[in-house]
Amino acid sequence: MKSINPATNLPIREYREHTPEEVQAIIIEVHKEWLRWKETSFEERSKLFRNLAHLLRENSDRYARLITSEMGKIIRESSGEIEKCAKVCEFYADNAQEFLKDQVLLTDARKSMVVFQPLGVVLAVMPWNFPFWQVFRFAAPSLMAGNAALLKHASNVPGCAVAIEKLFLEAGFPVNLFRSLLIPSSGVEAVIANPLVKAVTLTGSESAGSQVASQAGKYIKKSVLELGGSDAFIVLEDADMEKTVATAVQARLINQGQSCIAAKRFIVVESRIKEFEERITEAFNKLKPGDPQDVLTDVGPMAREDLLNDIASQVRRSIDMGARLLTGGKKMDRPGWYYEPTVLTDIRQEMPVFTEETFGPVASIISVKDIKEAIAVANNSIFGLGGSVWTEDITRGEVIARRVNTGAMFVNGLTKSDPRLPFGGINRSGYGRELADFGIREFVNIKTIWIG
Repeated sequence: MKSINPATNLPIREYREHTPEEVQAIIIEVHKEWLRWKETSFEERSKLFRNLAHLLRENSDRYARLITSEMGKIIRESSGEIEKCAKVCEFYADNAQEFLKDQVLLTDARKSMVVFQPLGVVLAVMPWNFPFWQVFRFAAPSLMAGNAALLKHASNVPGCAVAIEKLFLEAGFPVNLFRSLLIPSSGVEAVIANPLVKAVTLTGSESAGSQVASQAGKYIKKSVLELGGSDAFIVLEDADMEKTVATAVQARLINQGQSCIAAKRFIVVESRIKEFEERITEAFNKLKPGDPQDVLTDVGPMAREDLLNDIASQVRRSIDMGARLLTGGKKMDRPGWYYEPTVLTDIRQEMPVFTEETFGPVASIISVKDIKEAIAVANNSIFGLGGSVWTEDITRGEVIARRVNTGAMFVNGLTKSDPRLPFGGINRSGYGRELADFGIREFVNIKTIWIG
């Protein structure tokens, strides 16, 4: 399993994969540890997660540089990712017990209640684009609920997988409570099939989600999927254009556009479209590409060469169908997997940049006549993860937010995940929820107790 620096195309390190026999032995050890862990108190678990948050912050620079070297995220964003991991650890350390306290209900029984009990060993199949955050977003609620964890990380970030496992040990967690499995995607089904593994969660592509969900269904295991997105960014006639465009740039180019909740379809009313086109093109042209380890860099490389080729193909095919290029539109002439920040307009709803998820630094602008058409265009998607609407009329913004079919809508704000709010999608963006109280209850047995 090789780790390659996407900014240089040079190898970083090779890691030995676990054999199938080693994987099955690890599962047994993790299950044994779970039998002990599920009996620990919330206070004990909280203490360890606070230790974890402390270590994340204490070693933030080291972990941020690891993220950047393995998948190319600019260093400012990698540092922010580590801080977010620390916060989710603290959030569940503070709130897990309250989220999972017994609920006494009034029925015909002398006493009846709902209790929340851990399922056991949970497998997490995680992506490369937020190689620390996605793992901690799963691990903090799952382990605080009393489960144990197996991590199958993306094959291009094995260094992050190994580092996270070591981090749990350094924080004082039991040796086999959280284990990383260095295996290819073809090895996932054997893990799901093991009767000691009780559930699986995946963040990733549609195809990966479909495969894992099928396998989970085959073995009758609970699953949660957080998949792709094609988030709408709706700009109405009364939007504060300066603030709107500044956020649009950030929303489209976070992680070089390689984010499921990055804004991807910019739906703008006719009266403001020329201004929006000019402002966002000017902002894109001012961005500085370069070494992602440099704090002054605005645009880093794509994470892999195949991703670079995919985004180049989507842009080329859309231009061939009539999209108009305002800036960018090609690979950069430099070492590494760099693609120019690109703005396309005159987008029609049959073009690849509209129908497919664009996982790269490409903004696609769609003109609409009015709010009714804006909502219809936003909802014309196989996905349903997030989105935003920009208007000075907050009441109207809320009405529109309710009518767009997604797991989350933001009014005058950057679409993002927050430990305090549930996160997830509908349609081909997946099912189930992470974070908040909803997330911690995904991998527990919601059990009724009735006493006559």
